[in-house]
Amino acid sequence: MTRWFWVRHGPTHQTTMTGHRDVAADLTDLAALAGLDAALPAEALVISSDLLRARSTADALAGARNRLPHEPQFREFDFGAWDGLHHAAVTERDPDLSARFWEEPGALRAPGGESWNDVAARVTAAADRLTSAHPGAAIVAVAHLGPILTQLHRARGGRVYDILAQRIEPLSLTELVIEDGRVTELSANRIP
Repeated sequence: MTRWFWVRHGPTHQTTMTGHRDVAADLTDLAALAGLDAALPAEALVISSDLLRARSTADALAGARNRLPHEPQFREFDFGAWDGLHHAAVTERDPDLSARFWEEPGALRAPGGESWNDVAARVTAAADRLTSAHPGAAIVAVAHLGPILTQLHRARGGRVYDILAQRIEPLSLTELVIEDGRVTELSANRIP
């Protein structure tokens, strides 16, 4: 059994779609970081997306924990041409596609970007690889909203559309267990 502690990076204060754009996290809420740190196992391995907001959050939480190399497969969705645009601008640019992208998640992609299926496949492959490499470990993975939702969906099943309503706040903790290829949810979006 491998325990996964998925942590969403610190807030970015972005008001536009932020996928692969590399923006900084606001890590000034030291009480929130301390609470999160206390909720994580001291012996856990720490890994993060290779994007700055996840890397810096992981570095702030690592402490004496073993820090693994950054994992590019844990990046946020690639929103392609939509990255950096406000939702209203995306709707104006691609009205039909932008509505369907959220209402029919699966194979639809933003122009030049990724689909839900693309992100779920890459995050799942990386999580399974790390689970095999570190059986029985506790792994803290600092990532983004989209990747965390893909793994929560693995645990819950059901329609992808329904998981998009799940809030995953910055500096929140979502705990999952992977055992014999099966994913079980212990908690979601917990603020320690």
